[in-house]
Amino acid sequence: MTTLRLTDSLHLELHNHLFPGDGLEAVALLICGRHEDSERGVLTARKVVPIPYEECSVRRDDLVVWSTDSLDRIVAEVWNTGASIVKVHSHPGGYTKFSEVDDRSDRALSLAFDCLFTEGRLHASAIMLPSGRMFGRELICAKIGEPLSSVLVAGENIDFWPNQVCESERPDDRRNLQAFGSGTISLLSSLRVAVIGCSGTGSVVIEQLARLGVGSFVLVDPDLIEEKNLNRILNSTAEDAREGTPKVRVMERMIHSLGRGQNVLALQQNLDSAEAVRRVCECDIIFGCVDGAEGRNLANRIAAYYLQAYIDVGVSLVADGVGGIDGIAGAVHYYSPGSSSLLDRGAFTLEQVRAEETKRTNPDGYAELKRQKYILGVDEERPAVISVNTLFAALAVMEFLARVHRFRNIHNREFSTVRGDLCESVLFREPEIGIQAHLKRELGLGDQVPLLGRVSLSEGS
Repeated sequence: MTTLRLTDSLHLELHNHLFPGDGLEAVALLICGRHEDSERGVLTARKVVPIPYEECSVRRDDLVVWSTDSLDRIVAEVWNTGASIVKVHSHPGGYTKFSEVDDRSDRALSLAFDCLFTEGRLHASAIMLPSGRMFGRELICAKIGEPLSSVLVAGENIDFWPNQVCESERPDDRRNLQAFGSGTISLLSSLRVAVIGCSGTGSVVIEQLARLGVGSFVLVDPDLIEEKNLNRILNSTAEDAREGTPKVRVMERMIHSLGRGQNVLALQQNLDSAEAVRRVCECDIIFGCVDGAEGRNLANRIAAYYLQAYIDVGVSLVADGVGGIDGIAGAVHYYSPGSSSLLDRGAFTLEQVRAEETKRTNPDGYAELKRQKYILGVDEERPAVISVNTLFAALAVMEFLARVHRFRNIHNREFSTVRGDLCESVLFREPEIGIQAHLKRELGLGDQVPLLGRVSLSEGS
């Protein structure tokens, strides 16, 4: 199973070239990063290489013929970056299958790819329809491979085109269907969602997504249920606290109890592990439900490298220490590859990231640096209230639905961040700030050595 992902800007650039308005087929190449795995592969578009119309010997409404000599211009770049190539051509008439002519062309192209890149590198061929919808198939080992499992465009909106859509017939989906329509509910069943953090906000996010019918989950959290967690982690029990049940197992148990046949991969790990990164990068959407700067920064990096939408939810409840509350606030950030990162928005600082990383990996060194005031302190405990967590977790899930279903009265670009101040009983939105200093160069890189450019994720580290 392989998925193809694009940013919305690359998708628009591709559409503009493939549909110039003359009703004739056109063709372009995508230079892609990749994640190859025995079960799930990912191709991440980094660059559009249009094939000039004048270099096509034939352009008709049902046929385009182009010379593979065009590949010569990009071979060096592909070799030097370890990239893959996806050929994309248009079907102006809206034909939703590969034609026999397409089959012959793709077999020849796959052979050409294999001659140029002899290690059997994964490539693909895709078709774009006038609506922008895309579908495709693998080209590997000089042959046409399996259909792409999906194509995802992660932008201000989320466009997701699975190869197969499962229509829900469950009675408990009827009211979801009334609210969001059969198309959205069927799409959710095809999505694979990662949730980083399964505690106060994470457990509420997972509960909602599971009951909405999301088909597959990857859950990441290293911690065990403790008695102090029982006031805010949904579905946790006193027995879980006594036995020290992993939080991810509690969430897995809840999802399976619904009887929907949903797939769950429960990883009792810190996100800063090669296995966790590899499994999260295979998901279509990431929800970040951790308070710490280190985890949020790492989740944001994964979303940039592998072109995923990332929804981050954070809650701040400030107690005055004598039984009162100084502030109750929270924020939901939506990141799409190519937009400003959470660091760009000031959601955290690099100093906070370093402090938390040092505290986790070198507690003694952290204590000494903190004593000498060379490092910012990391709060040991933060107050948490389930009603506050539930509100902002619900806002995060609604943010996701707004990007998929597009139900808002104004454009989603106006909702880069949604903040709430419960002491003032107010919610307000912030538009995209337009700054992309952080993670701009990492877009679509896919697998690198080491993963995400982090020494801690090197093999054997």
